[in-house]
Amino acid sequence: MKLRRPILVGGLGLSFSLWMLDSWHDSIVRVGEFGLLSALAVGGGLWLLKQNRPVGEQLDDMLVDRASVESAIAKTTAIINQLVQEAVNHPTLTKLREQLNQLHWELERKELKFAVTGGKSVGKTTLVNVLNNVEDEYGKSLHLTETAPLFTDLHNNSDAVTLSAVTEADMVLFLTNGDLTDSEFQVLQQLKTAKQPTLLVFNKQDQYMPDERGIVLQSLQQRVQGDVVATAASPVPVKVRKHQADGSVQEWMEQPAPDIQQLTQRLAQVVAEQGQQLVNCTTMRKTLALKAEAHGYLNGVRRDRSTPIIEQYQWISAAAAFANPIPALDILATAAINAQMVMDLGKIYQQKFSLEQAQTVAATMGSFMLKLGLVELSTKAVTGILKTNAATFVAGGLVEGVSAAYLTRVAGLSLIAYFEQQEIAIDTGNALNLDQLRQVLQTVFQQNQKLAFLEGFVKQGVKHLLPDAQPVATVV
Repeated sequence: MKLRRPILVGGLGLSFSLWMLDSWHDSIVRVGEFGLLSALAVGGGLWLLKQNRPVGEQLDDMLVDRASVESAIAKTTAIINQLVQEAVNHPTLTKLREQLNQLHWELERKELKFAVTGGKSVGKTTLVNVLNNVEDEYGKSLHLTETAPLFTDLHNNSDAVTLSAVTEADMVLFLTNGDLTDSEFQVLQQLKTAKQPTLLVFNKQDQYMPDERGIVLQSLQQRVQGDVVATAASPVPVKVRKHQADGSVQEWMEQPAPDIQQLTQRLAQVVAEQGQQLVNCTTMRKTLALKAEAHGYLNGVRRDRSTPIIEQYQWISAAAAFANPIPALDILATAAINAQMVMDLGKIYQQKFSLEQAQTVAATMGSFMLKLGLVELSTKAVTGILKTNAATFVAGGLVEGVSAAYLTRVAGLSLIAYFEQQEIAIDTGNALNLDQLRQVLQTVFQQNQKLAFLEGFVKQGVKHLLPDAQPVATVV
């Protein structure tokens, strides 16, 4: 059977390396043959030990203890309870509570759930059937589920749906029938990023010559830097020939027994040594997903309550700057950032600020805006839009007023974005992460800098400050 392209390249590289070693033989002798070859042998041995570590060792950096899971469940419970307090009739509460109760049952689960996945025609169905018939190797505490084939309908994003489904599994058996393709490697990387324990299975190894099998297996181990087992769930039938006493010959095709001993031994090891840790890991993934979902709903409720507050203060800032025109760079010192808005938004997000702390936050954000050049940029943008209408542009303080409103809005939205990233129920406002706040401020400004948004905002500002003015023309 022909090897797939990556293996062919690997084989050529191996041949080249052997040629180089042979050509350096004389030099090796001169510099100390024994010492260099010993180093090569030790290095190779260490590499093999690394590549063939027990699956338990390779999962250590993914697994979590029970206490960590229980802590995550408690935080998720707190978020859902907070949602109950702030929106008792929220339509998602029943579903969230059911999922929360399920987590407690999930943590006590004894049966392990394994998903068998991979591309088309790699032997998923056959392997599942064979493993179900020899479950004595690993007990009756393992449930195997085959997924839909990967890489068959990329345009409809079917792979994403399949990968989403395997997050329910404690471990994934990823089947391949040769060296990894780029698509297979990318999926394995996605599973790794999602902290989904995965065992790579090199199936149909019997379709390769003995020396080729070793090259494929070695390449797979190098690519994934982890555990790989080789199987032949449905070996190719072999021709059997029997010579009779009368000189005649009988021939027939015989089906060899499945070669899955490596895999069943590894599964038995996982069940015995890592079973509870795998359950913890799965429960943690589900807990964090539920926490994020509940936090998203809570943030949505709070954002709905915060938006009118921001709008109120942005127009207060606009009126103050319009009535008392001052140089653009001094806007932040008076109207753009209001300490009372900081306090009001903090109350909604359970971030309790004293007046002094709120003033410090406001001053800090004002300093950030100046240093980042946001004041100058916003003033230029507002000026450019207002210039399209001479009647509104000549009105005293209009640029300052609209700019003040715009910067106040950006400050308010930045506070919301910052608060949404924090855990709930923080007692004081002392623990502000200024670097994070600065990054959020810059991001929010960029998101609200689009011309269409600015034009609409300027029109609103003109209506508030000059109710009888002509509409601002749209910039072409």
